[in-house]
Parts: sequence; structure tokens; C-alpha cells
Amino acid sequence: MSKIELLAGVNVLVTRPAHQAKDLADGIYAMGGRFILFPVLEIADVEDVQPLLEIIARLSEFDLAIFVSPNAVNKTMHLIQANRTLPPKMKIAVVGKGSANALKQFGVTDIIVPTKRNDSEALLDQNELQQMKNKRVVIFRGNGGRKLLGDILIERGAILEYAECYHRGKPSVDVTSLLTAWSHDNLNAVTITSSEGLDNLFDMMGQLGQQLLKTTPLFTAHERIAQKARDLGVAEVILTSAGDEGLIQGLIDYFSSNRASGTTSKNE
Repeated sequence: MSKIELLAGVNVLVTRPAHQAKDLADGIYAMGGRFILFPVLEIADVEDVQPLLEIIARLSEFDLAIFVSPNAVNKTMHLIQANRTLPPKMKIAVVGKGSANALKQFGVTDIIVPTKRNDSEALLDQNELQQMKNKRVVIFRGNGGRKLLGDILIERGAILEYAECYHRGKPSVDVTSLLTAWSHDNLNAVTITSSEGLDNLFDMMGQLGQQLLKTTPLFTAHERIAQKARDLGVAEVILTSAGDEGLIQGLIDYFSSNRASGTTSKNE
């Protein structure tokens, strides 16, 4: 089988926000697969940008700025570059490679970034975040979100501020056509990249969709999300390497193994 046929006959649900789904969808298509775009998170600007602008104006007060996602980078860096330059002594850290790549689009290359995983725990393991006593830290993030990163930094002695730079929400969409395709065995795999997105997907699907979801292989790069999926009753959860590349390779490995062993997934 040629490289471009590795996902031939495989239909994958791509749940990333609409503006972030292209690379994953293109990668699936390049391997011969088909994708169904179904965003489970909506990313919007904050209603009141003034608190964010005030923190940006005070950036020189901080020793470290942390961006928790590519959305945090994109929503914040446009405002920073429109109003000032980055303080040369302020270090910059990110939770994963996607955020690092987004920063590089703005010319930022000196970045603290985990190499093994894309999560708060991996960032907290970095040497630069161990001695934090009296260090002033700002975390750019969406509304709510995990508290682990900030809580541990405070425990280590950091003086912390949060900067809300975007708003996450659950899309309001008609799921009828998706459920019809799914019910007719036209969906072989689900990709999920956030715990909140997984919750939204379950809510959006309703009772019928939840049963279909529980019996369809689910692919994620995060053990925390994988465990949440298991807790929700998903029968087959596949943990992949990080990023879109990891998800695509996980799909290839899974379906290639099925073909080699003469077995297929429920829907293939």
C-alpha cells in the first residue's frame, strides 16, 4: 500500500475549532482518508478587552509570560505588537509545540517549551519553572481553564496574574446529518484535543450520538483526555503522540494494524 493510501476508506471526525482544523484535515486527506469537520469549540474575542490591554501595558513588570494555547498566542500577540514591544528581559513559555509555532509566526523564537508532552505538567517539569519565589508571572488563557499550572507556580512562590484573552464556547449546530452518517457506518474514528471539547461533543450528540461515540475508536494525544473518555464510557481510546502529526500517525498505526490482522473497526 502506498503512503497516500494508508488511510484509504477511513472517515475521521475532526473536532478542532474551525480555524485550527486545516492541518489535521489536510494530513488525513493526504493519507487517503476522508474527514468530517465538526468543531466542538468556538473561539471568540473577549467582550471587554480593556483588562487585557492593561496587562499588556504592564508587561515589563513580569519575569515570565505563559501562553496556554495557540489561541492565546494569536489573540494576544496581535494586541501586543499593535501597542508595544516585548520586554527583552521577560521570558516566554508555552504549554506545547503548537503555541511555540504560533509564536514563531510573530518573530518570537526564544521560548521555553516542553519536548515530551503538550500539557501543563510537562511545562512545570522544565528547569526554568522550578525556582519561582517572588517571580512575577502572567498566564494568557481563555475563560476558565485548568488551575493546575497557576496553582503549582503559586506553591513555588510565584506572584501570579491571569490574562483572559479569548472566550471558549460550545457551538450551536444541527447534528442531524452527522448522526445520519454515523448511524450508516460512515464514521470510523473520532479525534479530540481538549477535555472541554470532549464534554461539548457528548452534550451536542444527545443520547443516540453518545451511544455511537462510545463504540467508535477515539484518538487523543493527552492521557488526561483519554482517561476522561474512558470514564464517559468510550470503549476504545487510542493515545497518540503529540500534535496533528501524532494523531495522524496514531490513525495510520491503528487502521494499518487492523488491516494486517484481518480485522476492522466497527464502521470500516
